[in-house]
Amino acid sequence: MTLKTTLIGAAALAALACTAGLAQASQGVSKTEITVGSIQDLSGPIAGFGKQIRLGMMLRVDEINEQGGINGRTLKLLVEDSKYDPKNAVLAAQKLVNQDKIFAMLGHLGTATNMAAMPVQFRKDVINFFPVTAAREMYEPFHRLKYSFAATYYDQMRQAVPSLVKEKGAKKVCTMYQDDDFGLEVVRGAEAGLKTIGMDFTERTSFKRGATDFSSQMQKLASSQCDFVVLGTIIRETIGGIATARRLGFNPTFLGSSAAYTDLIHKLGGAAMNGLYATMTVANPYTDDPSQPIRFWANKYKTKFNEDPTVFSVYGYNIIDTFAKAAGKAGANLNTDSFIKAMDTLVVPPDMFGSAQATFSPTKRLGSNASRLSQLQDTRWKVVSDYIGK
Repeated sequence: MTLKTTLIGAAALAALACTAGLAQASQGVSKTEITVGSIQDLSGPIAGFGKQIRLGMMLRVDEINEQGGINGRTLKLLVEDSKYDPKNAVLAAQKLVNQDKIFAMLGHLGTATNMAAMPVQFRKDVINFFPVTAAREMYEPFHRLKYSFAATYYDQMRQAVPSLVKEKGAKKVCTMYQDDDFGLEVVRGAEAGLKTIGMDFTERTSFKRGATDFSSQMQKLASSQCDFVVLGTIIRETIGGIATARRLGFNPTFLGSSAAYTDLIHKLGGAAMNGLYATMTVANPYTDDPSQPIRFWANKYKTKFNEDPTVFSVYGYNIIDTFAKAAGKAGANLNTDSFIKAMDTLVVPPDMFGSAQATFSPTKRLGSNASRLSQLQDTRWKVVSDYIGK
């Protein structure tokens, strides 16, 4: 009877230990592999960004695996195409989370697509790690599974607008913005910044997403004699707006957010884009960059993928790099809880691309809200200010 009782007790303890082990385990982590996912626009309106993020990610994944992986585990990256559509993003998230069973979602591109996909992830305890969007919703309201790296559009403009307005001695600040959440965030940040120097917008004009003609908007701003224009625009609208202004002989100081900080502006818009300012963090990497480490990295990227890298390539590369640092710090027993514990004490120092130091904590899910300014000079982006946030 005693032996039987002992055996039953031992079996119960073994079952309990097994159950506890299963409770601590996270999907996407095996003895030899960590599977992560990403959702990009690979065939939609901002496919240029999505493809560059993906290639930057692939470069760092390959380097990590060549160096032995993360605590002996190789890193496997799966990428799905959202076409920059929230409905497609939900389907992509369902596949990655429920079928492929990823451990974490890394570098998902787009605000609306992230908002649609996050509920799918959170139901399965899948972290949304460093989405490529500067929306405040990527870390607010607080959620244990949210981590963001991008200084918000709001903070970018709140900090940059008053600084540049004073530098230029501007008298009439105006704005042209996309009539959606993105454009409104740019406007709200600029408004908050202008208030700190006792100013407000002289004139405002907006456009619907997908617009291609900006004649009426620029004529309105020109007639108001605006000498400084805040742009709540992305690629096509930035180019179209500035090109229209040039044709009208209207040449204010133009300032865009990090959404306009891309090599595509000058590649598609040409010399007319010279003079544009944009908020940014990491410098666009050129293959002939004065910095030897950046030059080496950029040429390595170009050799591997047969195209020049961009700032979005750097985003992808750095996202994988930071994830690997945290996963490595979490140790051999990698699961969602151990990863979060590692992230919440992580300090990411400035890198060769000029990123600001990022820090996280149990209550802080945005690494840094600091940004700086770059300007298009001779059809190349040149960093023209230090960081102006904290």
